[in-house]
Amino acid sequence: MEMGAPISRTLNYQAATAIAHIEEAIRVLDDYPFEQVRGGTRILREPVGVCALITPWNAPIMQIVSKVAPALATGCTMVLKPSEESPLSAILFAEILQEAGTPAGVFNLIHGEGPVVGSALSQHPLVRMVSFTGSTRAGIEVARAAAAGVKRVHQELGGKSANILLDDVDLEEAVSRGVLGCYGNSGQSCVAPDRMLVPAHLYEQAVEIAARTASAIVVGDPSSFDTQMGPLVNQAQFDKVQALIATGIGEGARIVGGGPGRPENCPVGYFVRPTVFADVRPDMTIACEEIFGPVLSLIPYQDEEEAICIANGTEYGLAAYVQSADPARATRIARRLQAGYIYANYAPPDYSAPFGGYKQSGNGREYGAWGFEAFVEMKTIVGGGDDR
Repeated sequence: MEMGAPISRTLNYQAATAIAHIEEAIRVLDDYPFEQVRGGTRILREPVGVCALITPWNAPIMQIVSKVAPALATGCTMVLKPSEESPLSAILFAEILQEAGTPAGVFNLIHGEGPVVGSALSQHPLVRMVSFTGSTRAGIEVARAAAAGVKRVHQELGGKSANILLDDVDLEEAVSRGVLGCYGNSGQSCVAPDRMLVPAHLYEQAVEIAARTASAIVVGDPSSFDTQMGPLVNQAQFDKVQALIATGIGEGARIVGGGPGRPENCPVGYFVRPTVFADVRPDMTIACEEIFGPVLSLIPYQDEEEAICIANGTEYGLAAYVQSADPARATRIARRLQAGYIYANYAPPDYSAPFGGYKQSGNGREYGAWGFEAFVEMKTIVGGGDDR
């Protein structure tokens, strides 16, 4: 209801991943090393203090839990500011925490616009750590606001993920799964594989498969289990995506699926046609800017070196994808990609592994034991190995 995700995705991803993060935090907490003794030295991990948690609208409950669970587990108090575009999940989660017996003052919820409330939290003298997920632009402002207080700032920001298809793949499967992955959550995902890199000799075949797959996407009412893609979150996002589609056309990219405007069966609302661009050059705007909508760019390459160069030729470095019939070959390519989280052969996410980005996609890591590290301070007591 708050951001238009289809009900099937809401159940199987939005809610399911929130549960997975709670279960993972419980698992990590069982043997997390809050205190270690190494010879005559004692190493402590203590709560960092009051944390400001600022979450985005595109995965409202998952993003909330991925921050709140490790903060609670490590003993921190917190103030959560969810996106003003998707406040309902946060309210329900606050009620759950209250019913679960969370002590008063440990978890606090505040609503408001990011530039106002997010800035105030980032600057507040009692806040010791800020965990922010959102756009790179907003993340820069959060870091600036927090800098005067020398606060710890943890950021998961934008992305522009490349999906490298090597020449040994099952092309039908690799292309069609890549298209569906790009359009998940209506393309409103920081890890959306929206740059598909294809060997030049397979390029036109891949373009045909991508266009055919996109045309079969069911766009419509998000409350229907038949719907694969719902609307975008708001007018501003709709306008942004439409403008970038127009820019792609203006710069010479070839539309082979979708295009400007709304789907015929959705004449009103923030619905966007699942769009596929061919003949995309790496320097085009649609290949460089984060679109955050259902727009896929197909880019040809001549050899592996060029594919790696294109994939790394962006200011972002959150996620990347590599497809190959040979897992060792996929891993070899993955080692050279400048991204923090790489999916080989469309593997499912691992919520016990560190998640975060290189370059302007952020700093720090979330998920599992690595997520706990963001919320603790390290204290070393030399000569304190035996306190009996």
